[in-house]
Amino acid sequence: MSQWFLDKELKALNGWQLTAFSVAVTERMFPNFALFSNLLEFGDRDQVRSILDGIWNKLGNSGAKMNFEVQQANIEANMPDLDQFDMYGASPALDAMVALYSTVNCLLEPNSNEAANVGNLALESVATFIEVTADSDMSDEQLLRHISQHDMMLQEEGFQEEVIRRISALKKPSSAFIDELKLLAANDGVSNIGVSE
Repeated sequence: MSQWFLDKELKALNGWQLTAFSVAVTERMFPNFALFSNLLEFGDRDQVRSILDGIWNKLGNSGAKMNFEVQQANIEANMPDLDQFDMYGASPALDAMVALYSTVNCLLEPNSNEAANVGNLALESVATFIEVTADSDMSDEQLLRHISQHDMMLQEEGFQEEVIRRISALKKPSSAFIDELKLLAANDGVSNIGVSE
């Protein structure tokens, strides 16, 4: 799935659909932050979880109220500084938080560029993981081919396409649809790079 394809698909979506795409992709990245948070006792995993749930609830019209402008500062407080953590796990944790920040932006002011940012962050997160775990003897060309054909990359691309397909088919979301989308995105607690907390 090319960047061009993703941008084109997202430009055809309306406000709630852009937020639904963004939160679904971010949900699938959440365990990357949660595991890092648990292992390094960094940030506030429960706070991040409640912000994610607040976005789902807003989409499903559950009546729960959350001040999302305030939550943006909370999300920033949970972004690991890569200069402070010289371990790989900080990078996917940061990606998940940046994706969540963009998702809240999308909720406050729908924007296909913010949604595309979330989708691309998730794909980059997967690409980086594959690169870090790849055979170091590979040439650049072999590595690019390895990344593009890797099961994890194909799964992430397939997941994003499936989310777009599902939300494109609806004019307005029902709470049952949002619950189904959340279940799909949660992926039994396994993230887009195969970790669970």
